[in-house]
Amino acid sequence: MVRMSSFCVPPIKGLQDNLFLQLTFLSPVSISNVIFVKGDYLEKLANVMVNYSAGVKEGMKVLIIGPTCAEQAMLEAYKEVLKAGAYPILYPESHHAKEIFFEYASDAQLDQVDISIDYLYRTVDRAIEFIAETNTKAFSRVDSSRLARTQKAYADMIKAVSERERRGEYKWVLTAYPTDAQAQEASMSLLQYEDFVYNACLFGEDDPIRAWKDISAKQEKICTWLNNKDEIRYVGQDTDITFSTKGRTWLNCDGHINFPDGEVFTCPVEDSAQGTIRFTYPLIYMGNEIEDVRLTFKDGEVVSASAAKGQKLLDDVIALDGGSSKVGEIAIGTNYGAKEFTKEMLFDEKMGGTMHLALGLSPDPSIGKNESSIHLDILKDMRDGGKVYADGELFYENGSFLI
Repeated sequence: MVRMSSFCVPPIKGLQDNLFLQLTFLSPVSISNVIFVKGDYLEKLANVMVNYSAGVKEGMKVLIIGPTCAEQAMLEAYKEVLKAGAYPILYPESHHAKEIFFEYASDAQLDQVDISIDYLYRTVDRAIEFIAETNTKAFSRVDSSRLARTQKAYADMIKAVSERERRGEYKWVLTAYPTDAQAQEASMSLLQYEDFVYNACLFGEDDPIRAWKDISAKQEKICTWLNNKDEIRYVGQDTDITFSTKGRTWLNCDGHINFPDGEVFTCPVEDSAQGTIRFTYPLIYMGNEIEDVRLTFKDGEVVSASAAKGQKLLDDVIALDGGSSKVGEIAIGTNYGAKEFTKEMLFDEKMGGTMHLALGLSPDPSIGKNESSIHLDILKDMRDGGKVYADGELFYENGSFLI
């Protein structure tokens, strides 16, 4: 589903790739990133996140977590949770503390989970998480083995929280808060980036919640059609790869987990991936760009992996654990309001006209069985000759559905 910014997050579709960044540290730092978004942005965001995405009800324990630079948005969510009659737990993070951690932590410290995060995610009913970065390159010079070691330390917590989610005891939702650093990554001004986020969230609509419900209805028709198919084949530039989806359900991503949202996905049969795929966009991993990624699969596992840049890191990630070389998810983006690649997977994987594949953890444990401490989304543009077949029938071409 997307990339994460704090250490504490349970298995999030697409967010797993940065889960280990979620070492969190309480901080009294005051608002440090005043943004210029349209006046109703924060109010609309809090309303949708609390009342639609997370479905907060009276009496629930709700974790609100994110970096200190997102304090404005976190406080709006805090207020909305109180209005819902629930019990908010506000947990701000220090991004700079994470930098210090990876610089000075011993091997024993890298192997130790944050006990407060471990406790909270095993206890709360809901988690509302914010992505916001002040320096997207902060960890680009950290040895990849140290990053991987810390990621692995959280494997037990991820598994436990995944089980809680499976039993219906817990639900999480993730969103982004625009910052200068993220705008710079997207080659935009802050105002332009905020406008991009605003549009991707459908906040130009009079009633955003109604707009997302309408999208949900349209995507549900696509999922229903795909649920009757047993094999998916992606074809494109340097790409021809098939997956078995027999017995697997396609899910409608309509803003109840990631926000903004817009995709349909499933967890393919774990040993079924066969063929080669070349990705259009760089894989963004902890601020590191792995460019021109090409993967070849046989019987569900990566047997060949290459990158024009970042080969060692790619190799380290694929070898991280028993599930990191397998496919946890295949998906098609449906959010045509997200029009540009921004190097923020929360938005990028939703882009209308693209598909993505995730190595590692199956994002929905009720469908997929692959276990891993990562969930790493990689994105391919399908708008220039890309085709997707279901049981041999062409149903998607040049970035658009034909059904």
